[in-house]
Amino acid sequence: MQLVPKTNLSPEPTPTTEKIILDVGGMKCGGCVKAVERQLFQYPGVKSASVNLATEIAVVELETSVVDADALAQQLTAAGFPSQPRQASGKVADKNQGKSDPAERQRREIQSARRQLIIAALLLLLSGIGHFGNSGGFVLPVLHNIWFHCGLATIALLIPGRSILIDGWVSWRRLAPNMNTLVGLGTLIAYTASLVALLFPQLGWECFFDEPVMMLGFILLGRTLEKQARGRVTAAFKNLLDLQPQLARLIPKRSVETRDGASLQPSLTEVIEIPAEQVRVGEWLQVLPGDKIPVDGVVIDGQTTIDESMLTGEAVPVLKQRGDTVTAGTLNQSGAIAIEATRTGNDTTLAQIVALVEAAQIRKAPVQKLADTVAGYFTYGVLAAAVLTFLFWYFIGTHVWHDVTIWAGMNMAHHYYGVPIPTHHSPLLVSLKLAIAVMVVACPCALGLATPTAILVGTAIAAERGLLIKGGDVLEKVHQLDTIVFDKTGTLTSGNPTVTDCVVLEGQAKGGDMENNFDRFSASPPNHQSPIPNPQYLLQLAAAVERGTCHPLATAIQNQAQQQQLTILPATDFHTEPGLGVSAVVEGNLVLLGNCDWLSWHGIVIDDNVHKQVQKLAEDGKTVVLMAIAGTVAGLIAIQDTLRPDAKAAVDKLRHMGLRVMLLSGDTPTAAFAIANQLGLDTADVMAAVPPAKKAEVIQSLQNREIETSADPKSVVAMVGDGINDAPALSQADIGIALHTATDVAIETADIVLMRNCLSDVVTSIQLSRATFNKIRQNLFWAFAYNTLGIPLAAGILLPSLHFVLSPAGAAALMAFSSVSVVTNSLMLRRFSRS
Repeated sequence: MQLVPKTNLSPEPTPTTEKIILDVGGMKCGGCVKAVERQLFQYPGVKSASVNLATEIAVVELETSVVDADALAQQLTAAGFPSQPRQASGKVADKNQGKSDPAERQRREIQSARRQLIIAALLLLLSGIGHFGNSGGFVLPVLHNIWFHCGLATIALLIPGRSILIDGWVSWRRLAPNMNTLVGLGTLIAYTASLVALLFPQLGWECFFDEPVMMLGFILLGRTLEKQARGRVTAAFKNLLDLQPQLARLIPKRSVETRDGASLQPSLTEVIEIPAEQVRVGEWLQVLPGDKIPVDGVVIDGQTTIDESMLTGEAVPVLKQRGDTVTAGTLNQSGAIAIEATRTGNDTTLAQIVALVEAAQIRKAPVQKLADTVAGYFTYGVLAAAVLTFLFWYFIGTHVWHDVTIWAGMNMAHHYYGVPIPTHHSPLLVSLKLAIAVMVVACPCALGLATPTAILVGTAIAAERGLLIKGGDVLEKVHQLDTIVFDKTGTLTSGNPTVTDCVVLEGQAKGGDMENNFDRFSASPPNHQSPIPNPQYLLQLAAAVERGTCHPLATAIQNQAQQQQLTILPATDFHTEPGLGVSAVVEGNLVLLGNCDWLSWHGIVIDDNVHKQVQKLAEDGKTVVLMAIAGTVAGLIAIQDTLRPDAKAAVDKLRHMGLRVMLLSGDTPTAAFAIANQLGLDTADVMAAVPPAKKAEVIQSLQNREIETSADPKSVVAMVGDGINDAPALSQADIGIALHTATDVAIETADIVLMRNCLSDVVTSIQLSRATFNKIRQNLFWAFAYNTLGIPLAAGILLPSLHFVLSPAGAAALMAFSSVSVVTNSLMLRRFSRS
């Protein structure tokens, strides 16, 4: 459990909250989900609760030190939903280690369902043999005896149907009827009516002991298939959990040796195996070929290749040597290495991925709100429909349409014997059978599984491919997406800009051409009073000032200075204005480094000659940084960042998908237009010279169509970025997409994180999101359509006109098929492939 404090400066601080995860058993349908949520909200101190039927977990936000997780779990258990708290990583909390593991519990449930199915199938076979033998003219005296069928029905209720009856009764007593209540009530009524007919033949009723046997057989078959399908649905997420290493080989610090007095190297002669969760930051670990990397770390000795496909989706191994970073869960392939732990436990990249995927499975799509609302009252509605069906046919229908009792009997006989035999059923039995069919055909389970199964499969597939989609609500927004905005530097470009030009102004350059390290080098006419004697000194000053920031342009300047082996001058009083520039005091002088607006803001006049040189460099797609010293513009540094190799293809695919692609940059319009031209974007789709503080406003303007000329009043906008400056825009956008190399705040703000740092994954994430949401819509449509059509059909709507009646056993078969079809449809997402 992780505490999430909420700060408040008022005298009465808001209580801090924490989130816990509960493993919840006993949920059978969407009605159970609503019942669990109601139970949770009744507990004092619970702020919010979200329950997932497919994964059988509940995420509860509650006040810290006010609500006890164990007490909350006990309350749910007392309400008929066996529960226990666990950690977000999937492990049961320490004080609950004695309780059943969720995976083990699921395995036992599947085994129990299979045993019950075998018994029910055997009873169904024996029940059917009597009828099949009669239809062929060969009568088996024992199997065709009515008392024998009564015994089969009794056994079916007491053995495979016992758990259904008990759970249905318990739910009824707690005023939270569920699917078992409907099935149990239907089978009991059918069995009781048949038993009355057997014991009191003078009533003239027909016995239909085979109905409860067949109903239970079909329902248990459906549930077994459904559990197996749900097991396959959760398999991808379980595979993600299984990636978490269990053991680590610790190298004790006392075994460190010094080689040639140069550096410390690990001695691998002493190694201790410890649980991976006990590794601490700074400890040294040995990783042998075939081992999983236990924690995030840095290679300090050795060389190897690492399979990072679980993280990036790329099957090609990556070479790792001293100084390179490695990620927990990736597979060491070729060589033995020693690493130093940098992130452990829940802080590792893999643990964060698991937490994000698990959280995504809880965040519900807004489209499910209707399904959840309907599911909460579904069982009551079905019971009411069954009662109305009985009353209508008993008091009205059988009197208005006199032949329905004959046609109903013929349909039943055709169902059992394969031929229509005129059989007269009493109005009471016809009405009773139709009411039973209504109760059994209804399927709240399909409604409850429609959304969570699709989200579970979709987010797990995405995680396997290096895409982290943070919830069902994200999927729905992506489906409505019409505009996507890219940040330029570090997103569309490679993020590794290099210095191409160094121009000294107001003086003649000295010291040659810097050994041709710049593509272009120039200087203005001589002015011996210039504060910058040569390009090298210009670069030294710039590198000194840029030490106070971590912007890609600053990195480019510092890298160029290092390549030229220039001494970085000491600087003080650093100040950074995001999107404008930086300043510092170097050798007693205030040095300003930034764009034209930054210098103008400081009252520095930029003449036309400088503007022309800036314009000329910008036309080549270069970003120009101006330097001012002693209140005068002293030089220009041009930096160019090349497009990512896949940028053009990604933009073309997005436009082909019907999305408007736009470029947002704090760079000059000329530089931004040069990049847009390479991407094939129109100038109308470029927003340049936008400072970070105003990027969120631009996104909001796009959402409100204030920039757009379209008649549509609103636009659904996605923002793709990677820097801390992009975080407000990512938050403002309907969908925020961050590259994995982005800052932590950008990743935290984003709705989708691309672990491979590849722009083509923007396309894949949108395609997969659309595919997943389409599955959600298909599942919900099928669930609603099935119940909308199935209940009237079971109620006998076609009986007067087409003489068709749905038997209770046929209704049970349809109900079983409904749940299985929804889960199977979600599993078809496994066929998703990048287009």
